[in-house]
Amino acid sequence: MSFIDMFYLKGKVALVTGASYGIGFEIAKALSSAGATIVFNDVVEENLNKGLAAYQEAGIKAHGYLFDITDEPSVIENIKLIEKDVGVIDILVNNAGIIQRKPMLETTAADYRKIIDIDLTGQFIMAKAVLPSMIAKGHGKIINICSMMSELGRETVVGYASAKGGLKMLTKNICSEFGSANIQCNGIGPGYIATPQTAPLREIQEDGSRHPFDQFIISKTPASRWGTPDDLAGAAIFLASDASNFVNGHILYVDGGILAYIGKQP
Repeated sequence: MSFIDMFYLKGKVALVTGASYGIGFEIAKALSSAGATIVFNDVVEENLNKGLAAYQEAGIKAHGYLFDITDEPSVIENIKLIEKDVGVIDILVNNAGIIQRKPMLETTAADYRKIIDIDLTGQFIMAKAVLPSMIAKGHGKIINICSMMSELGRETVVGYASAKGGLKMLTKNICSEFGSANIQCNGIGPGYIATPQTAPLREIQEDGSRHPFDQFIISKTPASRWGTPDDLAGAAIFLASDASNFVNGHILYVDGGILAYIGKQP
């Protein structure tokens, strides 16, 4: 096999959770460009249908399924259905998640549990559901979408940071337990990515200056820019492909260098 061929995903089935739009959608498009068959889910039927239309517009034949990653019986049922309709899942990208920005003292236990349930327990349920068939097939790739908050704390994101820190350790534990079955579990930790959702934080102000948060991110990023969804494509293809067969339990931070940088002296 040539070095280039190691990155091809032809014949592979990739399930990307929560990939109707946003980063998940862009990662799915990247995996498709490398040859993978794309499966995605959403918990909202309207979003699922919009996602199917967006994939079709991009020239991708994607398979969409409606289920909640925190509902274990539904996940198990839908994984069996996917295996029947499309094939055994070779690549799982645990992308689905939420964030709530609220000071810790204003965060209720119910708020906290909801974030942990979706951003951590759901990833566990998904991995647990696909692992038996991966083991039987003799290979598998699980990619958890972590975050810089897997390493850093920040005010107002106590639940999110807790979940992402836990997801980092779930990644390492899956590696530890299933590496001998030729299953690689790694994570991608995106930095601040320019998406439609973050567009208001990057708007030029009336006086021509950058938005204060935009200034903050640029000052903390050695690359001096926000990331783009395309910046995640190479990392996703690498971790999904045979090129990463001896990479396991690793979090690949795609952050423009933020985690390596203490910042400029005031």
